[in-house]
Amino acid sequence: MAKQKKVTHWFMKLFFLTLGPIIAAFAIESFLVPNNIIDGGVVGISIIANYLSKINLGLLIFILNIPFFLLAFNKIGKKFVLRTFYAIAVLSLAVNLFHSHQVTSDLLLTTVFGGILLGTGVGLVLKNNGSLDGTEILALVLSKKIGFTVGEIVMAFNVFIYSAAGFVFGFEKAMYSILTYLIAYKVIDIVIEGFNTSKSVRIISEKYEEIGNLLLNDLEIGVTYLKAIGGYSGAEKTIIYCVVSRLELAKMKEIVTEIDPAAFISIVDVHEAFGGRFKKITDKI
Repeated sequence: MAKQKKVTHWFMKLFFLTLGPIIAAFAIESFLVPNNIIDGGVVGISIIANYLSKINLGLLIFILNIPFFLLAFNKIGKKFVLRTFYAIAVLSLAVNLFHSHQVTSDLLLTTVFGGILLGTGVGLVLKNNGSLDGTEILALVLSKKIGFTVGEIVMAFNVFIYSAAGFVFGFEKAMYSILTYLIAYKVIDIVIEGFNTSKSVRIISEKYEEIGNLLLNDLEIGVTYLKAIGGYSGAEKTIIYCVVSRLELAKMKEIVTEIDPAAFISIVDVHEAFGGRFKKITDKI
């Protein structure tokens, strides 16, 4: 049973590592390239180089990523490199399938739908432990040496790439490219984290037992009691800690404020929550 589950898991990863690059390739060739809009990173450099040299775009994407494969092989791990190599190989082949299949020439539609599709494709690859862009690998390695974060280094690369796109395609197209990138970036987060972002809740109230019992019994929310000491008063406090879905949040706040209008409630986004009572509750929604 465990072996069968492992094989199924492996095939699902392979499926999404194939589907993701195909979706990204469709976005690149059917939306971005025909309208002279670029993505960031190696794909963006490849689009500019393809425009200037007329060398096959898929070939450029693959060749320009090779140095990053070699870097990742020594620094990050073989499995990651193999997944990334496979995903970029599929992307490089798939862009040729969609060549000259322009969906729209409207720049707004291109920016929005191109960004959504691109973000979906890249997000599927990232969620399955691969990558479609070598600059992120380089940024990961450099961040350990020069003290900047991965995000800051990637942003620096992209500022250079979009500036170059401004000189090649015009600065209006460069601005549309930046909008596409921002949309894709947000969609990547949604693909990786999901729409059903959970909430981590901390409640401080003198009526913690009554509130905790109602949350347990009425909403079937698992609660944990944490002991704390008030910084100003020095008095011992009991904090109710729980994780709820967005659908349960409004009802939870209603229960708390009905029992104790003066209760302190702190709510924080949780991008992943699994196991225990939380899984059983979310399965019902």
